[in-house]
Amino acid sequence: MSSQIPLHPPPSYEAAQQGQSQRPAPPRPGGAPPLSPRPGPKPLDIPALNLLRGRRVVLASASPRRRYLLAQIGITPEIIPSNFAEDLPKHMSPFEYVLETASEKAREVYKREIDNVEKGEPALLIAADTIIISHAGKTLEKPRNAADHFNMLKMLRDEGTHKVATAIAIMRPLDEANDPGYRMETHIEETTVKFDPNLTDDLILAYVKTSDGNDKAGGYGIQSAGSILIERIEGSYDNVVGLPLRALLTLIEKVMAPKEVDDDDEDTFNHVFASSYSDDDA
Repeated sequence: MSSQIPLHPPPSYEAAQQGQSQRPAPPRPGGAPPLSPRPGPKPLDIPALNLLRGRRVVLASASPRRRYLLAQIGITPEIIPSNFAEDLPKHMSPFEYVLETASEKAREVYKREIDNVEKGEPALLIAADTIIISHAGKTLEKPRNAADHFNMLKMLRDEGTHKVATAIAIMRPLDEANDPGYRMETHIEETTVKFDPNLTDDLILAYVKTSDGNDKAGGYGIQSAGSILIERIEGSYDNVVGLPLRALLTLIEKVMAPKEVDDDDEDTFNHVFASSYSDDDA
C-alpha cells in the first residue's frame, strides 16, 4: 500500500456523515495505468512496532488521512470503519465526548473482529475521533451541508482561536480469559488553531465550494487547501490532520508492553524492550 495521500475526490456531505471518506481514484487520461507508488522510507526500528510486523493491525476509521499518517511510522493497517453511531449526548464536556466516542469506536470493531475465524483476532486495534472546540466551548464535527459549512468557518474566523482535540483509543487482545479480554490505552491531544482574521467571506465561500472540508471536523483540512484559512497553530500539526503520531506511539509502547511491566516504571519498561536489540544494533 502506498504511503502517499490517495488522490480521491472529496465526498459529499451525506457520504461524509456516513463515514464514507474513500472514493475510487479517477481514471488517468487515455486509459493509462495507475502510477506506481514511490518507495517510502524504511520503517521505524523500535521494539513496540517490531512486535507488530506481519501481524494484523486494524484501523477503525475510513479516514485516508489517518491511514497516511500511520504509514509514516511503518504501519499499514487493515481498514475496518466503526459502525458506532456517534450519537453521545452533546451535554457531555467536549473532552468526555471525544474520548468516549473514540473508545466506543474501538469497542464496536473489537466485538466484530475478535472472533474472526478467517483472519484471526487483531494484534492491535486503533480508533480515533477528532472534534473542533470553538472559543465559546461548542463542539463542532463535520458540516451537514454547504450552508452549515460556510457558517461554521465564519464562526471560527470571527472567534479568532479554537482547539482541535483528537482522542485515541488503542486495544490489544489479551491471552488471558479475564474480562474484558483486552487492554486499552487512551489519550486526548489538543492543538490551538488561529484563523486569519482578515479572511473574506468570498474566500471562505470559495473554499467551501472546493468540497475539501466536507468530511473533516470543523470543515477544513490543514494538510490541503484549508491551510489558506490558518494564520498559525500551537501544538501538534498531525493532531489537526487527525492522528497525533507522537502520542499514538507512546500508547502503542504502553499497550504492547508485557503484562508484568508497570506502566509507571519506566526503567523496567526500557529494560524489557532493550532485550529486543542485539549488541550489533547499539
